[in-house]
Amino acid sequence: MEDIKVCDRTYKIIRLLGHGKGGYSYLAQADDHFYVLKQIHHEPCDYYSFGNKIEAERNDYERLKKAGIRIPELIAIDIKKERIVKEYIEGETVFELLRKGISVESYLEQLKEMTDKAKAAGLNIDYFPTNFIVNNDTLWYIDYECNDYMEEWDLEHWGIKYWSDTEEFRKYLKENGYA
Repeated sequence: MEDIKVCDRTYKIIRLLGHGKGGYSYLAQADDHFYVLKQIHHEPCDYYSFGNKIEAERNDYERLKKAGIRIPELIAIDIKKERIVKEYIEGETVFELLRKGISVESYLEQLKEMTDKAKAAGLNIDYFPTNFIVNNDTLWYIDYECNDYMEEWDLEHWGIKYWSDTEEFRKYLKENGYA
C-alpha cells in the first residue's frame, strides 16, 4: 500500500483496521513501530452530525485524557490534511470477541470504571464494542469520540445493549452483513 506523510514523518500503510463515522483507520508502521493512522472522511452519516472533525478529535482526546479514560496516546495531528496518528493497542475488539461467542463479562468492571470517570467529567463515550480493545486483560477505549453527557446515550441506557448476545447486537450483525 501507499506511504502517507503526517507532520514530516512517513508511515507505511499495512492494512485497513476499520471505517467509522468520522474516518478510516489504518495500521501503519514507521521506524519498526506500529501506529494507527486515521484519515478523516466527509461521508454522510444519517444518525450523527459533525462540526469540524479534526478539531473534535484533538479536543476530545484532551477531554478524555483529563477525565482519566484509558486511551491510546495521540502521536501526531495534521489539521490541514485531516490526519491523526495514535498509539496502536494490539488486541481484539470487544466486538470481535462477542462475534466469536466469547463472554466479555470479565471486562465490565473496567468498563464501569471508565463510565464513572466519563460521567464525572460530564461526558459520554461511544460504548459500541468496536471502540474497545482488550490487551493483556486490560480494556482500552480506542476511539477519541466523546460527547456531553446525556442519560439516553450512557452505558446503562444504550451501550450495554451491545455488550452481550442481545437482540440489539444480533440485529446489528444481521443488518451489517455479519450474520
